[in-house]
Amino acid sequence: MEYMADVIVDGALCTGCGICVDECPSNVFDMEDDLAKPNRLEGCTACKLCEIDCPSEAIKVKEN
Repeated sequence: MEYMADVIVDGALCTGCGICVDECPSNVFDMEDDLAKPNRLEGCTACKLCEIDCPSEAIKVKEN
């Protein structure tokens, strides 16, 4: 299945702060093992709030 966007979280940079989970209006993210995981890409609207708000720059959103 192709989604509107691919959301990539760099596990080496993610600090597990949870800001992306709190800020995502589409509820795309979950916290797993203290890292952000984009588990519901079908809901992603490519608004890029997660990428913009991530303090460690661990998230990249690539529109398809």
